Amino acid sequence: MVATTHWLASSVGIAVLERGGNAFDAAVAAGLTLQVVEPHLNGPGGDLPALLWSAERGEATVLCAQGPAPERATVSHYRTTLGLDLIPGTGLLAAVVPGAFDGWMLMLRDFGTMSLRDTMAYAIGYAEHGYSVLPGMASAIEQVADLFRRDWTTSAAVYLPTPKPFATFRNPALAATYGRIVNEAEAAGRDRDAQIDHARRAFSGGFVAEALVQFATTTEWMDSSGRRHGGLLSEDDLSSWEASYEQPVSVDYRGLSVLKGGPWSQAPVFLQQLMLLNEFDLGALGFLTDAYVHTVVECAKLAFADREAWYGDPRFVDVPLKTLLSREYATARAQLVGENPVAELRPGSPDGRKPHLVEPTPDQGAALGVGEPTRGDTCHLDIVDRWGNVVSATPSGGWLWGSPIVPTLGFCLGTRAQMFWLDEHHPNALAPRKRPRTTLSPTLVLRDGAPYLALGTPGGDFQDQWTLQVFLAHVLFGLDLQAAVDAPSFQTEAFPSSFYPRASRPRHLSVEERLDQSAIDALRKRGHDVEVTAAWSHNHVTAVGRETDGTLKAAASPRRMQAYAVGR
Repeated sequence: MVATTHWLASSVGIAVLERGGNAFDAAVAAGLTLQVVEPHLNGPGGDLPALLWSAERGEATVLCAQGPAPERATVSHYRTTLGLDLIPGTGLLAAVVPGAFDGWMLMLRDFGTMSLRDTMAYAIGYAEHGYSVLPGMASAIEQVADLFRRDWTTSAAVYLPTPKPFATFRNPALAATYGRIVNEAEAAGRDRDAQIDHARRAFSGGFVAEALVQFATTTEWMDSSGRRHGGLLSEDDLSSWEASYEQPVSVDYRGLSVLKGGPWSQAPVFLQQLMLLNEFDLGALGFLTDAYVHTVVECAKLAFADREAWYGDPRFVDVPLKTLLSREYATARAQLVGENPVAELRPGSPDGRKPHLVEPTPDQGAALGVGEPTRGDTCHLDIVDRWGNVVSATPSGGWLWGSPIVPTLGFCLGTRAQMFWLDEHHPNALAPRKRPRTTLSPTLVLRDGAPYLALGTPGGDFQDQWTLQVFLAHVLFGLDLQAAVDAPSFQTEAFPSSFYPRASRPRHLSVEERLDQSAIDALRKRGHDVEVTAAWSHNHVTAVGRETDGTLKAAASPRRMQAYAVGR
């Protein structure tokens, strides 16, 4: 089973499985394809977290391919030297070390079976020969077309004039980049693993790294600060970093083990919400009643408040994660949920420690070319194969509208540094070689020690709200996987956004109009600032599952009319 946020990536994934590849081969081929066919949602210059289950090893692993900040990226440089209060949401100043390509290659080397050429052939083929332009891609380009024409001329050369929806689009420079990586790797020797490592070095220390660093350090471009800046990446920044593996963080929920990445991402906020919700009888409240929505949202606010106060790269800060995920802490925090919504951010004090927050920015709206121009600017894939291997991955970053195209490579740098705070006392403060607290958050669920579900979604701060709702609908309320994905969804922005300009909307609650009108009215009566959106506007979740008898299942959200679940 393959479920991804683009039908071509799903087709690539199932083609790899049909050729005898495993879930990891399929994930890499599909992931690289997503970089080509969804350049407004991810790219080679972006980031990648993934949760992997190896049937052979009988264990789960977190793949962290979130690149860190450059060595020269300090709070004083941005504040004192450049006079900035926030890291821009676009441009070269927001670049961290690109992580996605190295992450995919590491997965292929250690868990896959196919050759480098066979795995990369799909992405190279679509970049060279063309693919059908998504309406969302055309819209994203049109939103920044004036910026491209006026300033980001290297991007204009690739993406303008704006392609029509469903027109055939090619990126020959990207095809040449990936083709050269394969050719150089094969010229270096015939050993599969050595070829993959050579490809990794081409990106981190070879011709790709040279082009990225030269572009970042010798050019300046307009960014969302309203000024022109160059970047800070060095050759040493790229060559000294590589993707890595970590142990998952987990909690038990009603006989299931739910696994997530660490607090260098927002992923544990999913687990904190589960622990809080376990203090309530959600079944008695009723699925999608006003009481249910209210309880889930208020618990989300408490969990995300802790995210703001405590989460950061644990290599740099002491994150009290054991306490944050404890039953005792959840029981105490759940007492804060009343009958009415609360506007203020209320982080807890785990182990008696005093939380530190940065003052939220008033809602300034989404300026053109600033932050994420549309919600859900990420990709996701879930794959399970015949042997029981499972992958859940959420590639993102390196968006075409985020930073100017490096002309010799056909792609741009990412902008994940915008998630850092320029407050040295905050756990997510900018520091050299530190990972930004990403929103990317794939999920793996075990039952009786074996993989049961893998799911995830695009959506920035909404990711661990939407996936939680699908999980509860399926596990607690018994909806089949597709019905759980299709169910009316809701979300809140009542905490600082992870994206520039870091806005917050107290008491905010957005619901799809398919939610029962009586529930909407009751939520407003409780005091929620309810925003009713289009019927199918939230929640881009994809998921795969494996039953105890070996039966496989999958689902994909119909909301953007592009995600597909495929199986045989």
